[in-house]
Amino acid sequence: MTPLMLGFLGLPLVLVLIFLRVPIGLAMLGVGVFGSWLITGSFNPVSAQFKNLTYSTYASYSLSVVPLFLLMGQFATLGGLSSGLFNAAAAWLGHKRGGVAMAAIGASAGFGAICGSSLATAATMGQVALPELKKYGYSGALSTGTVAAGGTLGILIPPSIILVIFAVLTEQNIAKLFMGAFVPGILAAIGYIIVIMLYVRMVPGSGGVRERLPYGRRFRELAKTWPVLAVFVAVIGGIYAGIFTPTEAAAVGAAGTFLIALAARSLDRKSIVQACLATASATAMIFLIVLGAAALNSFLALSQVPQVLAAWVGEQGFNPWIVMILVLIFYLVMGCVMDSLSMILLTVPIIFPMMSVLDFGLTPDEFGIWFGIIVLIVVEVGLITPPVGMNLFIINSMAPGTRLSDTYRGVLPFVASDMVRTAILVAFPPVTLWLVWMLY
Repeated sequence: MTPLMLGFLGLPLVLVLIFLRVPIGLAMLGVGVFGSWLITGSFNPVSAQFKNLTYSTYASYSLSVVPLFLLMGQFATLGGLSSGLFNAAAAWLGHKRGGVAMAAIGASAGFGAICGSSLATAATMGQVALPELKKYGYSGALSTGTVAAGGTLGILIPPSIILVIFAVLTEQNIAKLFMGAFVPGILAAIGYIIVIMLYVRMVPGSGGVRERLPYGRRFRELAKTWPVLAVFVAVIGGIYAGIFTPTEAAAVGAAGTFLIALAARSLDRKSIVQACLATASATAMIFLIVLGAAALNSFLALSQVPQVLAAWVGEQGFNPWIVMILVLIFYLVMGCVMDSLSMILLTVPIIFPMMSVLDFGLTPDEFGIWFGIIVLIVVEVGLITPPVGMNLFIINSMAPGTRLSDTYRGVLPFVASDMVRTAILVAFPPVTLWLVWMLY
């Protein structure tokens, strides 16, 4: 069997192992090492390569952002920043029809700006928002659908762990990717709010209202969110002002949220240890997947699959936009059965070189940013797409009495909003890139 044939068999084999419930990192690692051994015919060069691969992968300076952003999210949760954001948003919007649900979206967007993880954002906001939504008479479908959709803002609004991984895989600028995600993130939040406005009008009785608060109370609640703004300005502002590298900014953010949680007297020795252990556990899982992806990519490089596939696509003269649509459909389908990080690590090393040879009227750097944001959005849709949307299971488990089928039904309008936003961003790349052009 030729190396090229082995390479083409590698990806289906990884998927089979995943469906057999083998951990994604081990599946990619096993196929990568075994495939490289079959191609080289000896395990000695493979073991030597694996030793160097392990060091070079974990010595990547860019990957140090991941545990720091995870730790920042842990301390932000302990510091009660999520409840402050929700209370402020509800103070301004709660008296409107669907206003408490809109507040959940606004708070999710704010928390996503200091968290970087979709699952963490969904779980944290679920604890805060679901009891309030139930209190004011919101249906289980709208409540769980809103919080699940709002959670996806955690990986879109910078800082985003998935964007950091994409930048490492494709050698893109992390700061530019963060900037490119701003406008799509704002559009996502606006789209979700519009969905809620339409939902409560089309489905009578699905949402209630809370009392209108005086402006003095509203401003007091808003003032309590200053720690979130301070951390966001320090992290993101520090990056774009050239004061910090992304890694340094993540360290500043982690230290800042630690001090906020300490000032709120929500930290003790036990909670600090739990936060560090949760960060270490999540980091270990991510890094194992990254190492598995590196081994698989090394095997694919030996087999020449990415190079051959990219050359073939370039020679066929395919319409670039048709190829883009097919790739996005592929990601949408895969997102129904795989988590976002695994999907990015498994597919981007193959798909990105193939897409890079097509002419979308953009420079290589512009294409990398635009394509990265588009992929991130479609992956985000997968988090709330039945039957295996990770956010749906997390939120449904936090809402006793709400059937999973109700959560599915409640999230579908938000998925439709995501589809419209994706179409806009694909058709009009400047919507994603104009902020990058302006600042760079």
